[in-house]
Amino acid sequence: MFGDSKKPKTGGAKVDTIIGQQTRIEGDIHFTGGLLVDGMIKGNLIAEAGSESVLTVSEHGKIEGDVRVPTIILNGTVTGDVRSDDRVELAARAEVNGDVYYNLIEMAMGAAVNGSLVHQTDKKTSVLSFERDTTETGGGTE
Repeated sequence: MFGDSKKPKTGGAKVDTIIGQQTRIEGDIHFTGGLLVDGMIKGNLIAEAGSESVLTVSEHGKIEGDVRVPTIILNGTVTGDVRSDDRVELAARAEVNGDVYYNLIEMAMGAAVNGSLVHQTDKKTSVLSFERDTTETGGGTE
């Protein structure tokens, strides 16, 4: 009624950073807080481990690389694996060309995953930290 229909839907998540539709970024992005992607990213997106960061990718957004975030709201395209400790929301125009690792998932009619869906509930084996993934040898409890 007041022009709200043109605003990107972020699921109520606070947006701290916006990558605009005419923007192309090459390289890895490390972030905390809310990140809205309307443009193109060639690189990995990594949220700080232990944060409550939210990545929102609009229907115009494209990511070529792996995504490691607690929560992702996807309505665009990701070519790479998506790893989430918390929640994955795949809207009607979402497309993932890679595997999706999730705790909770919501998938709308029309969304596509060209890869595996892997349910993970153990938060001790955090999917968010690249550094720990290469050095951990055990998986024992502390």
